[in-house]
Amino acid sequence: MAPANDYTIIGIDGGGTRTRGILSINGEVKARSNSGTTRVGTVGVGESCERLLNVITDLCEQTGTESTELDAVVIGLAGVWLEDEKKRSAHLLKTLARTQKMTLNDLVVISDAELALQGAFDGGDGMIMIVGTGSIGLARAGKNQLYRCGGWGIELDDEGSGAWIGKEGLSAIVRDIDGRSGKTSLTARLGEMFPQIDLHEPRTIVKAYAERSFEYQMMTPIVMQCAEEGDKVCLDIIQRSAMHLMEILNTLAKNYKQKTIPVALMGGVVEADTLLAKLLDEAIKKNKQFKRVKPIGSALDGAVSLGVAIAEESAFED
Repeated sequence: MAPANDYTIIGIDGGGTRTRGILSINGEVKARSNSGTTRVGTVGVGESCERLLNVITDLCEQTGTESTELDAVVIGLAGVWLEDEKKRSAHLLKTLARTQKMTLNDLVVISDAELALQGAFDGGDGMIMIVGTGSIGLARAGKNQLYRCGGWGIELDDEGSGAWIGKEGLSAIVRDIDGRSGKTSLTARLGEMFPQIDLHEPRTIVKAYAERSFEYQMMTPIVMQCAEEGDKVCLDIIQRSAMHLMEILNTLAKNYKQKTIPVALMGGVVEADTLLAKLLDEAIKKNKQFKRVKPIGSALDGAVSLGVAIAEESAFED
C-alpha cells in the first residue's frame, strides 16, 4: 500500500503486547524490528521511550541510515490518546535520542488505533473495530472527523474483548464452585491449565491470580473452545461478547449519513477462525448499513502513509 516516493520513513506500531517497526525507503520496506510492549500504562513512559529508541536504532543500523536522513518517524502507542501524553512521549524520545547523538526531527506520536484506521482505509472513510486483549472502535467520517467508541480498558469496560471474555469465564467458574449458577466445563479446564490451582481448595484461584500466574486473556481460548463444544455457560459469554461488540459499531454508525458504511475487523480475537468471529460476521451481514471489508493495509502501512504526508508537508514548507 505504501506509495512510491523518495522519502525515508520509520513507522512503529506499539501495541499492548508487542511492538513492530519498519523502515521504508522509496515506498519499499528495507528493515523490520520488533520489541516487547511499549504501552505507557504497562511499562511507564521512560521504559516505553527507551524501547522505541532501540527499535529506531536497530532499523537505522540494519540499513546504514543516519538519523538525519529520516524524513519522518511515526509512532502509534497503545493507550495514548490525550495530546499531552502524545507530546510527552515525543519530547522524551527526542531527548533520549540526543543523548545518543541522534536527531529525530519530524517525529509524531499518536494512538495505535489511529494508525490502524489510517492503514485500513488508506486515510479514507470507514470504521474499524479492533478486538484483541481490549476492544475499541474508531471511525472516520469526513476529512477531520474522527470518532471513538470503547477502548476504556478492562478496569472500566472493554466489553466483548479477549480480556473481558476471560474475566467472564473466571466469574463463571467461581459461580459454579459456589453453586450460584450453572455448571461449566471451564472449572475443570482451569485446574488442568494451572497446576498451582487446587479445585478442592478453591481459594487457590484467588492466590494464583494475585500472584499473576495467569491473566484474564489467557482464559479466552479455553472459553472459546468450551463454547464450540456446546458448554452453555461459555456459549452465553461468547454471544454476549458479540452483542457488546456490535454495540460499538452501531454507536459509531450514528455519525454517518451515507447508506453503506465499510467496516473492517482487526485484532487476533476476530481475525482467527473463532466462534466469536463467525457470530460477528453474521451480525454485520444482517445490518444493511454495514459492508464488511478487508483492511487495505496494516497499522504499519498507515504509519508510512502518514509519514509521507508529513514529509511532503515539510518539503512544501521548505
